Amino acid sequence: MKQKTYSLLENYMLSCMEDSAHDKEHIYRVLYNALEIAKTENNVDYDVLIASCLLHDIGRKEQFENPSLCHAMVGSEKAYHFLSEHGFNSDYAEQVKHCIQTHRFRKNAPPQSLEAKILFDADKLDATGAMGIARTLIYKGIVSEPLYSLLPDGMVSTGENDTTLSFFQEYKYKLENVYSHFYTARATEIAKERQRIAVNFYNCLYQEANVSYQNGRDELGKLIE
Repeated sequence: MKQKTYSLLENYMLSCMEDSAHDKEHIYRVLYNALEIAKTENNVDYDVLIASCLLHDIGRKEQFENPSLCHAMVGSEKAYHFLSEHGFNSDYAEQVKHCIQTHRFRKNAPPQSLEAKILFDADKLDATGAMGIARTLIYKGIVSEPLYSLLPDGMVSTGENDTTLSFFQEYKYKLENVYSHFYTARATEIAKERQRIAVNFYNCLYQEANVSYQNGRDELGKLIE
């Protein structure tokens, strides 16, 4: 990819980034993760891969303003139109569009091309380990969601089967399960290296919160007549 092309794509990406949990540094990490994965794969189209990584979250603003929208779908359309308007051929624009459309963890449509699978894996790697925990906590703060919810008996819920949104709920719904959803061997290997850190953090946080409620409620009960 020519420097001029890279700068064009990068500048467009930078103009779209407003979410601190999905900021430009997230984009660069995903790009660098993708390049690490691509080294272990054959026949990678780097022009498609780099463009897809740079533009994969440009629909975040629209989804944040209207949660009924899917940022992957919005972003893929924005990317296609941007590339078309700047003279890229339709086949190239369509390949980038497909990568962006299928990168989302919650989407049922799986990635088909090698570049789409690499983007999917590279993006998911940023939801693993300590980085995944940190980014999730930032996002939960942005949308004013709590660390955890309480059970009917007043104790801290683990997040399992919760309908109330919280960090623990997101951990059980997504972060705990992301490690088994990779397409490439290299991404799977990296994710496994990071998994222990995330598990330990969640277990420690739950234990600290739960013990606080257990002990505190007992002590309070002694003081309230």
